[in-house]
Amino acid sequence: QVQLVESGGGSVQTGGSLALSCALSGVSGRLYTLAWFRQVPGQEREGLASITPYGNTDYADAVKGRFTISHDKADSILYLQMNGLEPEDTGIYYCAAGPWSGYYNTLSRGRYALWGRGTQVIVSS
Repeated sequence: QVQLVESGGGSVQTGGSLALSCALSGVSGRLYTLAWFRQVPGQEREGLASITPYGNTDYADAVKGRFTISHDKADSILYLQMNGLEPEDTGIYYCAAGPWSGYYNTLSRGRYALWGRGTQVIVSS
């Protein structure tokens, strides 16, 4: 059974950094695309960063140059390094996994069937 468990959220001031982790279990033996999403109350869950089984990454314009996604395959951990945080980055962050299905639309919520429970990030001005 696949499980995703996020950690690393917290409160920081504008300009600060946070590193999120997502422990993956039950994903060995299959190819998955992995991603981080963010949800703000009253808004759609938006894709921020994705990584393919081959290491290709994609980022939403809002976080490009500030966030970095990486995947430690040996330890089955997905990371999101977040620098230059802004109040607009406040939200609940979710990691997600979806069966590999190509290089397109990897930030689309519809590609992902497996989700963690989320971790809260608060950025104060």
